[in-house]
Amino acid sequence: MSGQGEIVHIGGYTAQSGGRGSGIVAAHRDPTTGALTPLGTVAVTASPSFLARHPTHPVLYAVNELTDGEVSAWRVGSEGRLDPLGSRSTGGAEPCHLAVLPDGGHLVAANYGSGSVAVFPLDAQGMPGERTDLVVHEGHGPDPERQDGAHAHMVSPGAGRAPLLAVDLGTDSVYRYDLDDASGRLVPRGPRIRTAPGTGPRHLARHPDGRRCYLVGELDASVTAYELTDDGAMHQRGRVEASERSGHVQPSEVAVAPDGRFLYVANRGVGTLAVFTLAGDLPALVAEVDTGGEWPRHFALIGEHVYVADERADMVRVFRRDIETGVPEAVGEPVLVPSPTCVLP
Repeated sequence: MSGQGEIVHIGGYTAQSGGRGSGIVAAHRDPTTGALTPLGTVAVTASPSFLARHPTHPVLYAVNELTDGEVSAWRVGSEGRLDPLGSRSTGGAEPCHLAVLPDGGHLVAANYGSGSVAVFPLDAQGMPGERTDLVVHEGHGPDPERQDGAHAHMVSPGAGRAPLLAVDLGTDSVYRYDLDDASGRLVPRGPRIRTAPGTGPRHLARHPDGRRCYLVGELDASVTAYELTDDGAMHQRGRVEASERSGHVQPSEVAVAPDGRFLYVANRGVGTLAVFTLAGDLPALVAEVDTGGEWPRHFALIGEHVYVADERADMVRVFRRDIETGVPEAVGEPVLVPSPTCVLP
């Protein structure tokens, strides 16, 4: 349908999690200027803090980050309209991330509060069925407040034979799984990858070459580079600081540019977007740009633009990215969206 590619959906926190949003917001994107025009709330749902799309069906998914966590699904209509398909329990608390496997057959979600990963089969229309697995991580880290137990923070499916990577902030670990299509169960692929104690791994970004990935540590403000091998192993190549700013730095989202030349890291607390070149062995900082707020929770790279969701400033900031230097520059006025936590192109 016309214009469908120019709709973005924005997730956020509602009153159930102390937020100010009412659900999922749709916005029209001008691909030339990058401007976002909000179209209003298209799904009233509790704390849809992270969103994902089905690879082939017009279906959108959200986690409902609640004490009794859920995943919800909608059929996407014209102008970003969302028609509810249903919800499923994640079997855990505070789910904060979800992803659809590349073949579109399963949905996986990370329960932050209870440190578990849930799996749902998707039918021919993209609707989640009954949960087929719930893998519970165990352990803790040295930070008594943030690492008292397991806290699964992200699920990253791999292409082809690459394993699903589950990032756990509480246990300083990245767990590797293969999904058995027939049973919908997760099978561990070797032992978990342990980070330095107190890293608090949050999100990772895979390089388009399939051989590299970059993991941000929420608790130690780090970016760790890994080499991925065909057998699913992760070899650490080195670690760099996520920010050069002084103050409390808490990295959130991380992404590699589509051409594989630059890495971007959002830093909460200091309110920056750090840009690293990937030309050398390790990421090297080339610029650190102010986002205009202090709490950039998430961002999306769409074409030559970057959309930064600042959860506490109630805004999405638009940047134009110089393709050659990688450096983003703010354009236009901030777009007002209450408690935004995810921008989905």
